Amino acid sequence: MVKTKSRRDRLRSVIQSRGFAALGELAESFEVSESTIRRDLEQLEHSGDARRTHGGVFWTGNPSTMRVFGDRRDTMWAAKSSIGRIAAELVEDHDTILLDGGSTTYELARHLVKRPLQVVTNSLPVAHLLSSSESIDLIMVGGSVRGRTAVAIGPMAEQVLHTLNVAKAFLSVAGITERGYFNSDMMLVESEKSMITAGDQVIVVTDSSKFGKVSLSRICGLGEVNAVVTDSGINSQWKQRLENEGVGLVLASTPSSFSRTKQDESKETE
Repeated sequence: MVKTKSRRDRLRSVIQSRGFAALGELAESFEVSESTIRRDLEQLEHSGDARRTHGGVFWTGNPSTMRVFGDRRDTMWAAKSSIGRIAAELVEDHDTILLDGGSTTYELARHLVKRPLQVVTNSLPVAHLLSSSESIDLIMVGGSVRGRTAVAIGPMAEQVLHTLNVAKAFLSVAGITERGYFNSDMMLVESEKSMITAGDQVIVVTDSSKFGKVSLSRICGLGEVNAVVTDSGINSQWKQRLENEGVGLVLASTPSSFSRTKQDESKETE
């Protein structure tokens, strides 16, 4: 029993570090049969740390230990996971969606792994996660890659984004004030502005700790997105502000059927 547990612990570490591993390669490396590896993988899948696909397995566990997220681990990971799960309910099968970088959008991606979707992203961690999913048509936006955040940004990314149209664009932010949504990287913000123009719906996914915080560069005004998905830690004043701006609020503790689009919004103002 101890030997089995030790092997599964090592197997978990291998898959986590690689992101994806082939079944035969794992069996050979651990010197066990493929049927034994399959049983081990069943346990990892049951715990939510991995998802099996044809011929292999890819990591879907907590991203907080990944290099790009490791130095930003905080007390909000549970909230981010819930936000990702609820945000995934806003996505319909066969949608074309856009995901930007960040730990919360990564959590959203974890809940989309087996869905039939077309996904556009500038995030290397998100692309890595989804690249082995047979049901997802993945489009990676190129550009200059920020090492700290592992996202592609800059003129090349913006040029590509300006040619695209998606049903829903999901954005992460570093701060939200009465003036709008902010991020700390000016080049990233320019790419996010292009993402906004690409989306029929624009949805901000963020934990409640970001409300009332400001950052270096402003993405857009408070009412220039369609919805905000956050956790129940948001206070009543912020709920009222979002309502006053016509922004749909989706709380991670409640289901949602939000479907307002920017086209609907424009019709209301005509």
